[in-house]
Amino acid sequence: MVHVAILGFGTVGGGVAEVLTNNAAVLSKKVGEEINLKYILDTRDFPGSPFESKLTHNFEDILNDPEVKVVAECIGGATIALEFVKKLLAAGKHVATSNKEMVATHGHELLAIAKAHNVNFFFEASVGGGIPLLRPLACDLAGNETTEVTGILNGTTNYILTEMLEKDAAFETALKEAQAMGYAERNPAADVEGLDACRKVCILSALAFGFHVYPDQVATEGITSITAEDVEAATAAHMKVKLLGRTMRTDDGKVCAFVSPHFVPSASQLYHVDGVFNGIVIRGNAIGEAMLYGPGAGKLPTASAVVGDMVDAVWHLSQRRMLDWDDADPAKMVDFADLPLPYALRTTASKAEVEAKLGQATALPAGYYLLSAPITRRAIEASGLPLLALRPVFQ
Repeated sequence: MVHVAILGFGTVGGGVAEVLTNNAAVLSKKVGEEINLKYILDTRDFPGSPFESKLTHNFEDILNDPEVKVVAECIGGATIALEFVKKLLAAGKHVATSNKEMVATHGHELLAIAKAHNVNFFFEASVGGGIPLLRPLACDLAGNETTEVTGILNGTTNYILTEMLEKDAAFETALKEAQAMGYAERNPAADVEGLDACRKVCILSALAFGFHVYPDQVATEGITSITAEDVEAATAAHMKVKLLGRTMRTDDGKVCAFVSPHFVPSASQLYHVDGVFNGIVIRGNAIGEAMLYGPGAGKLPTASAVVGDMVDAVWHLSQRRMLDWDDADPAKMVDFADLPLPYALRTTASKAEVEAKLGQATALPAGYYLLSAPITRRAIEASGLPLLALRPVFQ
């Protein structure tokens, strides 16, 4: 019997407890022995819960119990959760987490602690919810030199943009609908301003390119500036507006990571990812292009990924998986403004004025122009044209 614990009994922690309990027989068969949920840590009481007997308010109960081998961190944030995870790893316990903020800001540090104590620190659920993504990227595609990872990484913003297109809704109206449906938080800033996607890009960058990328190194723009004019112009060009998180290797071997609303053409698989779903495109020199698709959030999809990591940890109780990356190196990064990309721009200038400054362009509705050749954002901004909006075009 392997004893495990959960930190935090909120949405994800509750889901992990459910999956461990409801799928106990299946999990036991897969690992060869019973997985016993011994503790659930939370500051609250849950009278009447089927897990009430597992609850503890004392972290030390878990930390100091030699029987507990694997712990799921489901508290969130990068304060108390970080403190607890450091102590657990140093005590020789394996940790699985869905905490993207903690991994994005402290992943390199936590992997180093895990390595020093010969334990595993897993975080599959931190990006893509229930979509198997990080393990395929790190392991199954290890034979590739990854050149790019681009994805619709936030279900809330994708739902809002889908509503703006399909129902001709304003941003504020679509946001309220997302909140009413439970897809957006009361304070939606982390989603709509792109911070959630930014953290996920940090993690994807580290796995794809081997060094830590911190959130402040990722140029980030959310969807609060998206208007009906953006949707109209994209539709006329047979495209959709999507918030994409991207990390890519440039021709000179450096890496550029950014989050921005894009125009996505109908030929792309990402064009067809609508509603609350996520889709991630991985490009490599052997596989070419592959896309992973599925529910990017939610209680049970996220719990599925956490429990998958817990099972992996049970399989490797006495063996550390080779998963780590170097610390950040600014010299390996390229500023988003200096990355040549196809662009669509909105301006009050005429087509002749746009082409005189930036080359051949196709006119779209609402004062938008689709530039024919890739160009840097810095060059567009230096052109002197009066810019109302600037959207990269995904290729």
